[in-house]
Amino acid sequence: MRRPGLVSYSDALALQQELVAARQANRIPDTLLLLQHPHVVTLGASARQERTNVLVSPRELADRGVELHEAPRGGDVTYHGPGQLVGYPILDLRPDRCDVHRYVRDLESVLIGAARAFGIMAERCSGLTGVWVGNDKLAAIGVRLSRWVTSHGFALNVDTDLDYFTLIRPCGIHGRGVTSIAALTRQPVTVADVEPHLVREFGGVFGRTVRD
Repeated sequence: MRRPGLVSYSDALALQQELVAARQANRIPDTLLLLQHPHVVTLGASARQERTNVLVSPRELADRGVELHEAPRGGDVTYHGPGQLVGYPILDLRPDRCDVHRYVRDLESVLIGAARAFGIMAERCSGLTGVWVGNDKLAAIGVRLSRWVTSHGFALNVDTDLDYFTLIRPCGIHGRGVTSIAALTRQPVTVADVEPHLVREFGGVFGRTVRD
């Protein structure tokens, strides 16, 4: 596991590309990146041509200190920012986990377990990815696979400033909101508080011993 702290989105992309190549060449073991991003809106495969789910202009994003990046992952538009725990697993799913849908469900299980540690009963939503509490999304998922090595991953709202989500229609989904662990528990909760629970769940779901 690597925890590089607050990392720009472009630097995180470059790091993932480096780690994916190293994992494909078997130079490194499976690796979990846990980090935070400065304010950024990212556009997945569904949003690169049609940006209607970005609700403000590039100028307005810049005025709020929010970068805009295309992301080589699935999904639509999402927001990352401080107070959000972002996980980028670099895993070789071969030989016995070569199933994209299973992989996404496994990530959802990790996030549901981490939320449960704070008394939050999160769940899946039929037909949608991510983790939900009622009508509100607690965590988003968008992944990429190359020769069965994973990159990109998940974003769990811990004590994120949820006002930034008003700049977009998260994941292009109408009629739903977003929430965070801090908002749901009404307690001060930090990314550092959540990390050990998420790491424990990740190790259990994927059958890994996770070490720094």
